Order: sequence, then C-alpha cells, then structure tokens
Amino acid sequence: MARVLSLFRPQPVLALVSRYKPASCNMSMDSRVREVFAAAVEAVQPDAVVRQSVERKDDSVAIGGRRFTLKHNLHLVGFGKAVLGMAAEVERMMGDHLVDGVISVPHGIQQTMRQHGKSHLLPKENGQIEVMEGAKHNLPDEDALRAAEKIKQLAKRLTEKDLLLVLISGGGSALLPAPLPPVSLQEKLDVTRRLAAAGATIQELNTVRRALSVLKGGGLAKYAHPAQVVALILSDVIGDPLDLIASGPTVRSEVWPEEILSILERYKLLHCIPTSVKDVIQRQSRKDNVDESDTAGHVQNVVIGSNSTALERARLRARELGFHPVVLSPGVCGDVRSVSKLYGLLTLFACSPEEPPAEVAAEVLALGPEVGVASWDLCRTMRELGERRRAAAGGLAATCLLAGGEPTVELTGKGRGGRNQELALRVGLEWRGLELPPNGPIFLSGGTDGQDGPTEAAGAVTDAGLYAEAQAQGLDIEKFLINNDSYTFFSSLSSGKHLLVPGLTCTNVMDVHVLLFPSTFSNKG
Repeated sequence: MARVLSLFRPQPVLALVSRYKPASCNMSMDSRVREVFAAAVEAVQPDAVVRQSVERKDDSVAIGGRRFTLKHNLHLVGFGKAVLGMAAEVERMMGDHLVDGVISVPHGIQQTMRQHGKSHLLPKENGQIEVMEGAKHNLPDEDALRAAEKIKQLAKRLTEKDLLLVLISGGGSALLPAPLPPVSLQEKLDVTRRLAAAGATIQELNTVRRALSVLKGGGLAKYAHPAQVVALILSDVIGDPLDLIASGPTVRSEVWPEEILSILERYKLLHCIPTSVKDVIQRQSRKDNVDESDTAGHVQNVVIGSNSTALERARLRARELGFHPVVLSPGVCGDVRSVSKLYGLLTLFACSPEEPPAEVAAEVLALGPEVGVASWDLCRTMRELGERRRAAAGGLAATCLLAGGEPTVELTGKGRGGRNQELALRVGLEWRGLELPPNGPIFLSGGTDGQDGPTEAAGAVTDAGLYAEAQAQGLDIEKFLINNDSYTFFSSLSSGKHLLVPGLTCTNVMDVHVLLFPSTFSNKG
C-alpha cells in the first residue's frame, strides 16, 4: 500500500489557470458536458460502426482482418435493438450480392424510428431483408419465436459457398427465443424470471438460457455450417464477452448438466422447475454444444462497437472543447451509492485546493472491487488528476474525467427513475458545499440508448448546487431516493432543465459518465 500511496506525494499547490482559450469558451459547462455525451452516442450509431468495420472492394469484403469473396452468396440475419441500422448499412454496401435476410427487432421500432426522423436507418421496403418485430416489453413472445424459426431455417439452407453475416446488438437474447423441445417458451421464460428475481448474475442467467436454447451458445453457427459465418457485434455488456452478448448464438459453448443443476439448486429453484426443463438439462452432455466447425475457421466474431468506442470519441470531443481528457474505465458497475462515492473522492484529486491525504487514496482503492474498476486504473486516474491540478499554473486546461459501464440501483420504492438519474442525484449530493459551475464541477450520467428506466430521459446533469436548489423548491431529495423516484425529482426541479433527453438513439453500449472539472476551483465549506 505504501508504494501505491507514494504516487500521491504532496506537492506545492499551484494556481489553476488555462494554457489556452477553449475553442468553445462561450459555451456553458452544461452545454459542453452534453456535447461530450452526444459525441459518445454518435460514435456508436449502428450504420457508422458497420461502415468503419467493413471494407468493400470490388467483389470482396474485408472484415476483422479477413477478406471474403462476394458472388451473390451473401445472406444476413440479425437480432437486437440496433440491428435495423446495421442491416440498412450492409444493404447499402453489399446489397448487390445479398440473396436474402431476416432480422428480429423490437415491437413497434420501425414506426418509432420513422417518427423520430431515423428512416435512413431502415432497410429498403420490399427489399431482400425481411424485418420481423416482436419481444413486446423486451420479453420473448410468439412473434419473436417465429422470427427465430425463420432465422434458423435460413441458416440451415446454406452451403459451403455461402457467407452468412450475423448482426447482433443489445436486446438480442429476447428477440431470438428458440427453446429446446419439449420446453415451451413460457416454461423457459418462467425459469429465467425466477432466477432473475432470486438474484442470479447475468452469467448464471445466460448459462441457463444457453442450456435451454436451440440457437444460443453457438447453436446458430452450427445450423449455418458449412457456410462461413461472420458476426458483427455491437456490445452492451461490460468487457464485451462474446458468449454473453445475446447469449452467444455464434460462440461455441460447453454445457455441463451439473453446472445448470447447481445454479438452480443455489437459488432453491430445482424443486419447482417444470419436468420438461429437468429432462432437457439431464439429457445434455458436454459434447452437445461443442462443434468442431467453430475451430475450423468457419466462424468469426467481431466486436464493431462498444462502450470503449463511445468513450474514445467522447475523449476527442472533450479535447476539442478545451479539456484534458482522462478515461477511468468502460466497466464501472456496482451500486450507484458506491459509484457516486467514488466520483466524490476522485473530485478531490482533480479540484481540491490542497493535496488529498493518503487516506483518501486508500478509500478510493477500497472501493475498486465494489465498482468493478481495477486498482491500476484507479491509481493511474488519481495520479493523472493530481498532476493536472498541481501543474495547472503552467497553463494546462481544465479536466474531463470519462467512464462508462452499467451500475445498479437497489429498489426500495415504486417511483419512476433509472440508474443514470439516481447516480446523477447522488453525485450532486456528494458535491454539496463545492462551488457551482463555471468555478465548480459538473456531472452527467446518460444511457446511450436514450432511455433510463421506464422514462423518456436518458439521464441527468447535476452540480454542487443540487441540494440547495431542491431545498429552495421544497423538494426532499431523501424521500425521492427512498422511493427510487429520480425522474419525478428531476422533472419537478427547475422545470426539468437538468434532465438529459436526447430522444431515440438507435444504439446501446450501456452508460457514459462525464465529469468536467474547471481550471479554477474553490470549496465553499
């Protein structure tokens, strides 16, 4: 620990001034923090990530370092909330070689996209790609089941001369339900619901889903053999694990009956699952879902967009706006209470008029396991924030701290809100007593899909004046937090000006957090 804490040796406190005038110095801190978020979302637009990852040259296409011949042999399937835009771009780039396609997308999404001026992200009407809507309320249903069956049948028809392009994005699991007979869709849904309610992890849920599915866990790739399969993946999972994104339909998996039964037993569900589910689990063996076609080079999985992609573009935009960007991590998770505490502590390294004591660094490192951030990343971030603060007298710019991921909220009430709005609310409380922008920090937390919980907002923007502002308007922050009612709070506060409402984004790579620290700072307390 002594070696780690030595990274934060006290240095003379220097005056904080800016080396150069930001290009957008006439913009408020609020406008700039929203600009950084908008750049992050723009970077992971579904058509853009396909365009940047796929190179068409004459009658061939290069993807992920490999080149494939196009000879009227291209087939396309897809499932997820962002695959419409991905499919539209594939159609524009390679439509002359596209034989057929089926994509499974959320119920009502095409109409919604047209209403929001996003028609350019829709495949051609009466074209080669059949669009099937389903999974109303983000739950597998009969419509999604029919789409999954069509996708399976398309894959089964392919030969060694064919190229199957598989488009995958967040929400894909609910849009590709194909339970192993005799398990019914409702039975499979009941099992996963019970597991989720009991507190099972996403890894455990996906392990059970794969065991009960025809297409997940590499099943789709097996049906497509001997065709060449290339999956283009827009990741909405921390760390971009291929087997977890949409439950890995193109990723070989090993199913161990003992592991599945152990998970069900762990959550005391073994006695209440249907007989059909028990039968399917017990008759599986390890070799059932292991297929040598995967290892023979017939399947290529390429992550073409992720939270890291969004943070990189946000980093560039922050620099354009006159900030020195520091990226903490794209994998922030854990309870929003812990995450807000972390950001409150890191603010001391960026803005405190005095060097934070060593105990603060130790507290930051202790939070690491709770928020999913490695000690190395925390040490690097504290060191860089501290260096920026100490060297500001030399003319360095203000600082922008960036992070991403998917924190969680403990539900204690029945209000309307989401993790981003609650995180913003809690960070505002952590900053109570600091200066207001432009002399104090500002924070934004937003979901890149444009929707935070069952609300029209993606998140919220907050600063150190939140508590006093709420008090002046008769709003009791603690009551709103207890009721998980952050959306109602921000809607009521100052006519909703703190809300982040970008509208339909047509993408999803989890959340983006932006903290702007000014080049001048003081603590009112």
